[in-house]
Formats: sequence, C-alpha cells, structure tokens
Amino acid sequence: MSRFVVVRSQRPMYSYQMDKRSIVIQCLLLLLLVGVSVVSIGLGSIHIPVVQVLKSLVGLGDSTHQLVILELRLPRIAVAVLVGASLAVSGAILQALIRNPLASPDLVGTTNGATAAAVAFIAFSNGSYSIHWLPFVALVGGFFAAFLTYLASWKKGLSPFRFALIGVSISTAMAALTIFFLISGPLYLAAQAMGWMSGTVYGSSWDHVFTLLPWTVGFLVITLMQARTLNAQELGDDVAKGVGVAVERKRLLMIAVSVALAAAAVGIGGGIGFVGLMAPHMARKLVGSSFGSLLPASALLGGLFVLLADLVARTMFVPLDVPAGVFTAAVGAPFFMFLLYKSRQG
Repeated sequence: MSRFVVVRSQRPMYSYQMDKRSIVIQCLLLLLLVGVSVVSIGLGSIHIPVVQVLKSLVGLGDSTHQLVILELRLPRIAVAVLVGASLAVSGAILQALIRNPLASPDLVGTTNGATAAAVAFIAFSNGSYSIHWLPFVALVGGFFAAFLTYLASWKKGLSPFRFALIGVSISTAMAALTIFFLISGPLYLAAQAMGWMSGTVYGSSWDHVFTLLPWTVGFLVITLMQARTLNAQELGDDVAKGVGVAVERKRLLMIAVSVALAAAAVGIGGGIGFVGLMAPHMARKLVGSSFGSLLPASALLGGLFVLLADLVARTMFVPLDVPAGVFTAAVGAPFFMFLLYKSRQG
C-alpha cells in the first residue's frame, strides 16, 4: 500500500501528492488552530468562558457575549489567520523560486513596495479612503516593486541569486520611499500610518474578512495546482526543464501569485514581518519539502503564528493594544539571525 495520496485532474490539468503522515500532521495543525481560535475569542478585557464562546458561535449565547464575539473578536481572529496564511504561502513560493532559505516577501521588496503604496494612499487621501481600496493599492505597490526587481534581474533569463540581491536593494529603496510619504502627508495621518506599518489587525471587521478571503483562498488554490512546478524549480532550472517545465513562464506566474498574496495581506494587516520566513521553515521540518504538503502546512502555521502574536499583543498589556507585528518581529529577527548563521556555517 502506497504511503502517498495522489490528487490528479485533467481539466484543469494538475496533480500533486501528499504523504499520509503529513495529512495527519496537517489535521493536528488545523485542530490546534481551531482550538487556539476558540480560546482567543474568550480572552480579552471581557473574559468569556469557552462554553459560552461555543454557545455564542451557534447562536445560543448571551446577547452581550454574541455582540463581543461575532462583531469584535471573531473578525479580528479570521483576519489574523488569513493574513498569516497569505504571508506564509508567499514566503514558501519565493524560497522555492529563489532556492534560498532566507527568501521571504520582506526581503525581496514585495512587502515594502506594498507598504509604500498603502502609506501614500493613507497619507494623501485625507482620511476618506475605503478599506476596499487599500488591498488593491497595496497590490499595485507590491507588483511595482516586483516588476522593478524582475526587470533589473533579467539578463538572458532570470538568475535567482541576482533576483534576491536586487530584491533587497529595491526593498531598501521602498522603505525610504515610505518614510518620504510619511513626512510629506498630514501629521495626524502619519501617526495613523505608523501604527498600521507596525502590523496590526486591530479594528478588523467582516468587511476586512470578505475583502481578503477571496484573495487568500483563490491564490492558495492556484499555488496548490502548481505544486509540481515548485518542486521541480526548487531542484534547479536544468532539472525543471528536463521534466518539461516552462521555467521562465511558470516562474513569472508564481512570482505574481506570491506578490498578490503578500500585497493583499499587507493591505489589510500592515507590515507584519517574518511570517513568510518562519512558517515555511517550520512546515518543512514537520512535513518535508514536497509542496503538496508544504503549502497547506505553511498556511496553517502562518495563520497560527499571527493569531498567537495578536493574542499576546491584545492581552499582555491591557488596556493597550500592541501591534501584532511587534511580536512577530521579536521572534522573527532572532530566527533570521539563526538561519543566517546556519547558512554561513554551511
């Protein structure tokens, strides 16, 4: 009996396989994510027991509890999970394409490009912007930064090494541009933009959830359909071409998907950093490097990571609501240094 579960389709044409052990691990991760979500719903300035949380979720709870849960906490938790999943899958894609374990949306310009565009939108819109426009504006900024990186990296083909180095330069330039937009706009909007840049899901509503949900689910499905392509590209261009992959066309497609996921997440959650770096590494340790298993595991771990960061952010310093990005950076920066040291030793 095979230890793999293979999923195939002719129209549209795709296939990927998952190890049965990895399916069990992903089910456990999903249960853990649901469990942490339920506990997180009950914690805060108003403590709600788990039993009351479950009753409220099925419409049998106290009216006050239902208001707090359904209108305030549940949308925030859903946004945290979606933002984390989007950033994690985006990072997993980049690590495969660039073949560098240090690759993430934060380091190749995508996140900073999206942030620069969103901050410009906040600073110069006089506070009249709609949240439905912010992900689109961030998407434009992310694609602009990715286009500059791709164009500057092209020389008779795209070198992953050159793409990574130029991405860091573009990222630095976009960060400088963000500061310029901050100091150019009105002071009161600059303060608002600074809070958003720190990375927070504070004030999330169902509008935010329904804005981000189609992006995350849609592009995650597209990524799963390209799992075999990512497996081949991670082994190098020659191997990928040898098994029939149209390397440059597929690479451009997957870069676009990575940018779309990261930019949409930034548009809703702000600059929540290091999730796209850490989650794929943790997933690889748990389920291996096959992208049929790695992608869903990365999405679950990314969602769990941002959810835990937001839980700590809103409960540890009550009544202050600290941005979740502060805690992802506090964990992610040492993790990045560890990976950098490990790569140096190798």
